[in-house]
Amino acid sequence: MRKISLLGLAMSTFLFISCGDNEATPPAQGPAPFPVIEVPLRTVTGYTSFPVSIEGTVNSAVRAKVPGYITSVLVDEGEKVRKGQILFKLETQSLSQEAGAAKANVNAAQVEVDKLKPLVEKGIISNVQLETAKARLEQAKANYSSIAASIDYANIKSPVDGFVGAIPFREGALISPNDPKPLTTVSDIDEVYGFFSMNEEDYLDFLQNAPGKDRSEKINNFPPVQLQLVNGEIYDSEGKIETVTGQVDPSTGTVNFRAVFPNPNHILASGNSGKIRIPRTYENVPVVPESASFEQQARVYVYGVQGDTLAVSVPIEVKDRVNNLIVVESGLKEGDRIVAQGVGKLRNNTPIKPQPIPFDSIANSIQPVFK
Repeated sequence: MRKISLLGLAMSTFLFISCGDNEATPPAQGPAPFPVIEVPLRTVTGYTSFPVSIEGTVNSAVRAKVPGYITSVLVDEGEKVRKGQILFKLETQSLSQEAGAAKANVNAAQVEVDKLKPLVEKGIISNVQLETAKARLEQAKANYSSIAASIDYANIKSPVDGFVGAIPFREGALISPNDPKPLTTVSDIDEVYGFFSMNEEDYLDFLQNAPGKDRSEKINNFPPVQLQLVNGEIYDSEGKIETVTGQVDPSTGTVNFRAVFPNPNHILASGNSGKIRIPRTYENVPVVPESASFEQQARVYVYGVQGDTLAVSVPIEVKDRVNNLIVVESGLKEGDRIVAQGVGKLRNNTPIKPQPIPFDSIANSIQPVFK
């Protein structure tokens, strides 16, 4: 009897505890609330970026025409100079001595010609001797002119208006016309060129999307481009694409472009780098925020709202991504309702409690990130 009583007591205690546990379990919660937006049609502009190198529209290398030692450097790096301004002077002492000797030869030859002229007129000597003397005079004059030109070449002048670049040679340096490195480079940077390249696929897309009947007309209709400087700032003047090689470089698989930018304040200089930003505008297209999308097996999805309470995964085709907005190619249309945020907490056919919010409350809170 004692054993039966103890067994009954244990079972009673178990039943009591079990009933207590059932009473402590909270009731099942209903569908969770999620922000929901309607898909709008918007006109958006995205930018595709390409590395660019900047050069002045004129980059003229300054080289010596005669060998010699530099005696004077008359300009400094970055200085603005005029065409014909003397930049360097070379030692001319030996040339001056040669010029003196050449000038003496000219004078001697002239004396010989002057002496022979009356003798020819009187028939004392033949005209051949006079012509020979005249030839020697012309030769002496040519030799003197050559030396005088060399002396002038010792004053090395700027070939263009512009700004002086790096000066690797200083006073006392021996220079020659055969030096691989120029004395300096003078750049005209009132306008600058931006050189950049596209791969073959980007080039074809860009060319096909440009308005125009033929390639020449398309180039003229290329949209203005922006220049993003290395500090991330956008240059305050837009540029124009002027030339396209149109040929794919077999070694790199790219096509070369040249854009021109005004540079009245001379902010840009040869050697600068940055990024060319080419706009692409999409007019009246469906857009959704990136926060509304997720990827699965290399496809992009959003959660559409079916009825009033069910989140259903919807595959979409992406045309482009602009400022953290997705430009939709297909899969959605204007007015469709989708879950705007928190999609990582959902699964297909999940019951939800839609909380309608304005599209701009999501779009305006997104930090722009340019492509």
